[in-house]
Amino acid sequence: MSAKLSRRSFLGWSALALSPAAAFAQGGPPSEGFAGLGASARGFAEVKRGVVLRFPEDHGAHPDFRIEWWYVTANLKGEDGAEYGAQWTLFRQAAMPGPQGEGWANQQVWMGHAAVTSATEHFFAERFARGGVGQAGVELSPFRAFIDNWSLQGSVATAPLTLSPLEVTAAGPNFAYTLRLTATRDLVLQGDHGFSQKSDRGQASYYYSQPNFHAQGVLTFGDRMIPVAGRAWMDREWSSQPLAADQSGWDWFSLQFDDGDKLMLFRLRHTDGTSYRAGTWIGRDGSAEVLPSDGIELSPVAWSKVGAKSIPTKWRLAIPARGVSIETEAINPQSWMALSFPYWEGPVRCRGTHAGIGYLEMTGY
Repeated sequence: MSAKLSRRSFLGWSALALSPAAAFAQGGPPSEGFAGLGASARGFAEVKRGVVLRFPEDHGAHPDFRIEWWYVTANLKGEDGAEYGAQWTLFRQAAMPGPQGEGWANQQVWMGHAAVTSATEHFFAERFARGGVGQAGVELSPFRAFIDNWSLQGSVATAPLTLSPLEVTAAGPNFAYTLRLTATRDLVLQGDHGFSQKSDRGQASYYYSQPNFHAQGVLTFGDRMIPVAGRAWMDREWSSQPLAADQSGWDWFSLQFDDGDKLMLFRLRHTDGTSYRAGTWIGRDGSAEVLPSDGIELSPVAWSKVGAKSIPTKWRLAIPARGVSIETEAINPQSWMALSFPYWEGPVRCRGTHAGIGYLEMTGY
């Protein structure tokens, strides 16, 4: 054991090693989202407007910030004619600020979520890992994000500005998938050149997306192996305090329309019933336009009973300045992620002025 590791820190980190979920719970209850995202982030790095995102460097981890994630969702169609969804997420959480410890003294804790969804079934799994010991992490040459044998893997051919090609793999009880992701258009910087504001008080994250992936591969659903193809979306965010203390959860949409346009929208719900809204319109030519908060109309129109909860699974979205008025509906309303930090995540269909597919995530319900 390193002489740098004191008895006090050894005891503390031993407790986290036995229960790594405790690190993700620091700072607040699960209703706040992961890692108490509305809690004070004193000692961690701050998100600042005007910072230029750089690639491939920013595909990697940012350990001075409290939390970040690599997030892939895919809307797929099987050779059996059915619609499916797949999710792969790697979260990194720093349990405390300061210089990075070595080996088991490292303060980074990793969490992975994976899921597959059909109209009638929803399977999911969760993994935890400690940093510093090679069980999880992100590498750049070539790009690889992994936790145990789940991975989002590039190669020497992976281009920094498209983050393509990649292969994503995961498996859990009753499911598995391997998907190849390819894109020809560059990444999209969300918000103000990657500075994504989350409240009127200044909370923010660094945020970029690759909304242009084509996905092809195989899903294993129970005892069935199903060739699939479709569209995928990757989100990357890192921050230390992305939520304000009075924000209780969020509703986030990534939508891919049949005409090639795309839309990212979210609202952060306040405890007083109001919300903070933001979004980006991504043109079929790859251009990105930030949508003003007061130009976004977003409201639930139907709820589903999910266990003991009532979850809004049908929404109306409108952007009057663009003539957009659509409704989204969950492919499977029971897409509840009953994990250490529960939330709803699943594929949706769009209809109205724009038809298409997408994904919806809802936390804090």
